[in-house]
Amino acid sequence: MSTSVTTQADSDKSEMSAASVDLPMTAVNLLAIFDDGQRYELIDGEIRAMSPAGITHGKIAMALGFRLAAFVQEHGLGAVYAAETGFLIQQNPDTVRAPDVAFITQKRLDEVGPVEGYWPGAPDIVAEVVSPADRYSDVEQKALHWLRAGSQIVWVVDPAQTHVTEYCSAVDIRVLGSDERLTAPQILPGWEVKIAELFV
Repeated sequence: MSTSVTTQADSDKSEMSAASVDLPMTAVNLLAIFDDGQRYELIDGEIRAMSPAGITHGKIAMALGFRLAAFVQEHGLGAVYAAETGFLIQQNPDTVRAPDVAFITQKRLDEVGPVEGYWPGAPDIVAEVVSPADRYSDVEQKALHWLRAGSQIVWVVDPAQTHVTEYCSAVDIRVLGSDERLTAPQILPGWEVKIAELFV
């Protein structure tokens, strides 16, 4: 049985607030929320507010996203998406997550065609930048959630440790130091970046 969180003050509004939606919330509901300056994800039909990223977090996400996007565009390999882009990775109840950086291959883009709203499925590559308030166990669970949803690689970038943990499966996990290089030869042949460059 769904229960109302609160009553919307202005019933004439065409858009809704996060607090006015019945639970469980759907991806359609999430799209309809007006911009109140807050970031949200949807986990098993439950909306979760996300704090805005700090300056270091944003800089690192941009450093990785820029390097990925330049290579992907040059070689026509697909598309790279910035933070806050939602991906619908589960339905009934719906889950919409928003990674810091995401990549989808051109083959999958062509198969699915134009999409309005959230991409139906997980990106091929996901990058999550660890924030100071993040618990490692939560970050690891998020990485494994992406893999279960269909992502091939998840990179967890840790500014405090200046390393990247690469998840290719629940048991294929590697910690890459700042003197190593980030690659994805099966998905992005020829692309690489020295991990230290992400933290400059």
